[in-house]
Amino acid sequence: METVGGLRLAQLFNDRQADLLGEWVAQQHAIAARRGVSEAQLRTQFMQFVGLTCAALSSSDRINVQSSTWDEVRGFLAEVSTQRARQGFSPVETAMFVFSLKQPLFMRLRSELAAEPVVLADLTWSISTLLDALGLHTTEVYQTSREQVIVRQQQELLELSTPVVQLWNGVLALPLIGTLDSARTQVVMESLLQKIVETGAAIAIIDITGVPTVDTLVAQHLLKTVAAARLMGADCIISGIRPQIAQTIVHLGVNLSNVITKATLADAFIIALQRSGQSVTDSISARSDGPFTNGPLRGSQFGGD
Repeated sequence: METVGGLRLAQLFNDRQADLLGEWVAQQHAIAARRGVSEAQLRTQFMQFVGLTCAALSSSDRINVQSSTWDEVRGFLAEVSTQRARQGFSPVETAMFVFSLKQPLFMRLRSELAAEPVVLADLTWSISTLLDALGLHTTEVYQTSREQVIVRQQQELLELSTPVVQLWNGVLALPLIGTLDSARTQVVMESLLQKIVETGAAIAIIDITGVPTVDTLVAQHLLKTVAAARLMGADCIISGIRPQIAQTIVHLGVNLSNVITKATLADAFIIALQRSGQSVTDSISARSDGPFTNGPLRGSQFGGD
C-alpha cells in the first residue's frame, strides 16, 4: 500500500499521542468497563499498540500489514483479540480496539492540513486503509479464538455428560442421556475403557434410559462400545430398553443377541452381581458386628423399650 510516507504517519501518532490517548480511552472505556477491563489496562494497551505501530510505520513507506515488519503489531492485536474473546466481548467490540482511533485521527488531520487538501486526502486514505486492515485482523483472530473456546466447551460438556460410575466392586455403570452421535460415542468409549483400566472392572452396565430414540446409527455406536469393552476384558449389559426402543430395534433388524439387555438399571445391576458372584444381601449379612442384623430389629438396640 503506497502512502505519503510511513514516517509522516508515525510522526502524526507520536506528536498527537496524548490527545489520541484521551479520546481513544474514552470510547474504549465505555465498551470495556462492563467487561471488567480497567482504564489503566486500556492505557497500557494503547501505548503498546501505538509504540509497535510507529515502529512498523517508520521502517518503510510501503505499508503492508501482512509483511514481517508488522509481525509484532499483528501478534499484539492477536493477543488482545484472544483475551477479549475469552472475556465475552463481541466481534464488533473487539474490532473497535482499532477502529476507535479513526475519528480522533481524522479530526487532527482535518484541523492541521486544511490548507493541503491533497496531502489530507492521501493521509486520510492511508490511515483508513491501515486501520481497516488491522481491524479485520482482530476480527479474524477473534473468530478463531471463539471457535476454539466453543470446541473446548463442547468437549468438556461431552465429558461431563458421560460419567462412568463404579456401582460395586468390579461393576461399572455408564448412564447415557441425550443423543448418541459419533463424536459423543468416541468420548463414551474412551471414558469407559479408561475406567475399566483404572478399576479392573469385569462388568459394565450401559444405561440408555435417557436416550430418547434408538436408530441404526445409535445401535451401531452401542455395539462398538460393547466390542471395545470386551477387548479390554469386560462384559457389557445394556439397560433401559423400553418397549418402544425394543420394537424399534426389532424393526431395524439390529442384532443384540450377544449382548445382555435389561429393562431397568436395577435389573442389570442384579445380573451384574450374579455374574460376579456377589450379592447385596450377602454383603450386608457379612457385617455381623454392626448394629444391623438379619433378624428383627429390637427396640433396645436404638434405646427403645
